Amino acid sequence: MGKKLVMAQKRGQTRALCLGVALVVCAAITYYILGTTMLPLYQKSVWTQKSTCHLIETNIRDQEELEGKKVPQYPCLWVNVSAVGKWAVLYHTEDTRDQNQECSYIPSSLDNYPVALVDVQKVRAKFQEHQVFYCFSTTRENETSVLYRRLYGPQTLLLSLFWPTFLLTSGLLIIAMVKTNQSLSILAAQK
Repeated sequence: MGKKLVMAQKRGQTRALCLGVALVVCAAITYYILGTTMLPLYQKSVWTQKSTCHLIETNIRDQEELEGKKVPQYPCLWVNVSAVGKWAVLYHTEDTRDQNQECSYIPSSLDNYPVALVDVQKVRAKFQEHQVFYCFSTTRENETSVLYRRLYGPQTLLLSLFWPTFLLTSGLLIIAMVKTNQSLSILAAQK
């Protein structure tokens, strides 16, 4: 009976030790992936200065000609604001600015035109309702654009690092408990 109990304890300890090591390895892989994807985007972000934006105008550009360029086949919201003492164009996120510099907000549903138009009108109404809001600007002097929301800010980075940190802590805690249990078992057997 005692031999079976010792064997069962060893198997349980081995499984717990494997679980702890697996959690630590998963955490290390996740840290590596985040370090090569999220961290460079966070470090390259120049939108660090929080400012107060005052709404000047909002327009819905709808398949019209703009300086010889045709606006895309979806409704496009254009927002002008006053921030950091000068006129600026507001963009929803960094990606919005990269996708289309003629649009401040690009609707999520581009396939269905009426749904996209309703989405753009809702966002426009919210901007007109709140004339003063916070936005993010850059420290560059010649920059004439600001962001409504940062994709790669400190909060996003901290939220991304939460689960790998939880995995690492859990794995190390499991390993420490197994090793403590083994050392206490050896001490008890010697007495």
